[in-house]
Amino acid sequence: MLVFWKEKLVLLAVPKTGTTAIEAALSDKASIIVSDPPELKHAPVYRYNRFFRPMFEKACKAEMETFAMMREPISWLGSWYKYRQRPFLDGHAKSTAGMSFDDFVLAYMKGDKPPFANVGSQVRFLEPRPNGTKVDHLFRYEDENGWTGFLEERLGRKIALKRLNASDGDAPRLSQNVEERFRRKMSEEIDLWDSIPVRK
Repeated sequence: MLVFWKEKLVLLAVPKTGTTAIEAALSDKASIIVSDPPELKHAPVYRYNRFFRPMFEKACKAEMETFAMMREPISWLGSWYKYRQRPFLDGHAKSTAGMSFDDFVLAYMKGDKPPFANVGSQVRFLEPRPNGTKVDHLFRYEDENGWTGFLEERLGRKIALKRLNASDGDAPRLSQNVEERFRRKMSEEIDLWDSIPVRK
């Protein structure tokens, strides 16, 4: 999470949407950088609403706007799958080593997810709260021209991004059958991503 006080903007860091690279590019501009623990670095809307928003509004008398990105859901899961294949997880319950992407996604769709597939939900992360707290500026991760343009205009500076914390290799692909099942069962994720306009 990055807080830009003068610009009254908070960047909510959805995991696997390049937020490490954004933090590296903009940390000198941010007033507050929440980089640890992960529960706060990647605070979803409900946690922002509970802990951070009251601090800004009650203690600082300021109304902040929020920014976040959502990644295409299958691509997002592909990033998690590849990340959890890294050698440092070998032998751990969260490792996906030796597992197919199909099996990973099938496990993700279960109600009781095994540890390696328990990676959260972008829809839950971004879900508006009953009091009206929501993401004010939501972009597709893939719309880099759109979100960089927004941030550059809002923050008054150019952004030079470097690829950080990314897994090597090609993006994994689902079989047609598993992809069709995923699109039916996880339609909320697909529908939300489809609803975000491209702002190129």
